[in-house]
Amino acid sequence: MTDLTDKSAGTAGAVKAVETVDTDAGPARITWHRAERPRLVLAVSHGAGGGIEARDLRALAGVLPGHGVSVALVEQPWRVAGRKVAPAPKTLDVGWRGIWPAVARGGLPVISGGRSAGARVACRTAGELGAHAVLALSFPLHPPGRPEKSRAAELLGAGVPTLVVQGGNDPFGRPEEFPDGSYDLVEVPYGDHGFAVPKRAPVTQDQALETVTAAVLPWAVSLG
Repeated sequence: MTDLTDKSAGTAGAVKAVETVDTDAGPARITWHRAERPRLVLAVSHGAGGGIEARDLRALAGVLPGHGVSVALVEQPWRVAGRKVAPAPKTLDVGWRGIWPAVARGGLPVISGGRSAGARVACRTAGELGAHAVLALSFPLHPPGRPEKSRAAELLGAGVPTLVVQGGNDPFGRPEEFPDGSYDLVEVPYGDHGFAVPKRAPVTQDQALETVTAAVLPWAVSLG
């Protein structure tokens, strides 16, 4: 069951709406940034330590709708419930499966996306949900300092066109650590796991976010 709870003016070229969706893991929430003439939907979720206020998710929601890509920012049930610690990966997958009918009901191709833990969910469920592609932001290739605990199999098993956008200084996996595979990878120079860059870096924070949107936009549009 879905419940449309609010409508208001969104980012430029977009209509914003907030929707609550019942899942087997509890209520999830979708904040829509709809394109006026959408060709695709990007459904994208947050990581285990933050929400849809993440700088990269906000940047994508601000840019993509103006180019025909509606953006659905998904808050997992644990965040909606106000908990501070994410549940087990299987429970995250349950929540993602639960929101899928809502993001796919318009009949448009859906890119399954997420940052960090959300990227793992998108990769694990892409095949079963019929995702058109996967966007993996800050894919956590391994826990910090534990490269032997690789999660590469999840990324390599997505089975659909996949774009990884990774910070050059991400302790969960720097770009050069990623294995060869049938996916595209774009580096955000000097970026950490949240794409934050040091003040001493030769690029600004705005430039780092522009690298993210400049990578995702043409890739997403090419899929439509």
